[in-house]
Amino acid sequence: MPLMEQRVLGRTGRNVSVVGLGTWQLGADWGDVREEDALAVLDAAVDDGVTFFDTADVYGDGRSEQLIGRYLRDRPDAGIVVATKMGRRVDQLPENYVLDNFRAWNDRSRRNLGVDTLDLVQLHCPPSSVYSSDAVYDALDTLVAEKRIAAYGVSVETCAEALTAIARPGTASVQIILNPFRLKPLEEVLPAAAEAGVGIIARVPLASGLLSGKYTKDTVFTADDHRTYNRHGEAFDQGETFSGVDYGTGVEAAAEFAALAPEGATPAGTALRWIIQQPGVTSVIPGARSAEQARANAAAAALDPLPQVTLDAVRDLYDRRIRAQVHHRW
Repeated sequence: MPLMEQRVLGRTGRNVSVVGLGTWQLGADWGDVREEDALAVLDAAVDDGVTFFDTADVYGDGRSEQLIGRYLRDRPDAGIVVATKMGRRVDQLPENYVLDNFRAWNDRSRRNLGVDTLDLVQLHCPPSSVYSSDAVYDALDTLVAEKRIAAYGVSVETCAEALTAIARPGTASVQIILNPFRLKPLEEVLPAAAEAGVGIIARVPLASGLLSGKYTKDTVFTADDHRTYNRHGEAFDQGETFSGVDYGTGVEAAAEFAALAPEGATPAGTALRWIIQQPGVTSVIPGARSAEQARANAAAAALDPLPQVTLDAVRDLYDRRIRAQVHHRW
């Protein structure tokens, strides 16, 4: 397998590739992905050096986990670290985040993935008060002691939630939206995580595809795609769709971003390269609906670091086009 830069995923102590694979697309909410295509995505990513998969128990009601489990059985020597998530199978109430539920959710994920111990389990964007609950962290520590999970982390919507979790000694990693349209985590979250030895997993790295530069204001997404039904936060947090940026504004800003891509690099590759070189980032987890997309994403790890002039241009674009929409919310 080709070599890709590896970084330690925070307090897990495990090495993972700087470009991982997000597998929301393989479960649901991005239109239909056939099983053979999903397995081809996993295969292409691993063949190009990816050693980190991110999934969740609600992606396709477990379909994403099951596909990864099947893949791991076929390629047991691939050396993949799998992060999953829990907490979105019930009403989003703090009282549902208790040990008995955690055990039940973990047992289901272990069956889906075909493992005795889950590598990393992340709280899946729970209510904000959950991140401050002593009982929640006691329950997570119990899961580690019971060997149901090797480590735990959090997936967050806001920088404030991330900082709360980072302060807890058992938090191994924080997954947060970070891309050229979402710069706020650079201010406090990444420095705090680096100081604490907490890994940073950058999600929604292409702003739901906006940063690929392939969409226009006339692009139509299917009805079962969250880019159709969640543009204003109708189904879940609006920040998950186009990073919370108004679609029309995002298309215009994406065209401007595309012009910053170095010769020989795509806009998507440039966005991923930008994330990789932010101090404190462990791994970025773009999704892919095809083997071709998975290979293109992995190739970003081999791009030259972006020069300071490009980094400055990204900051200027954010300040002019995006900041007013997203900075105060997330």
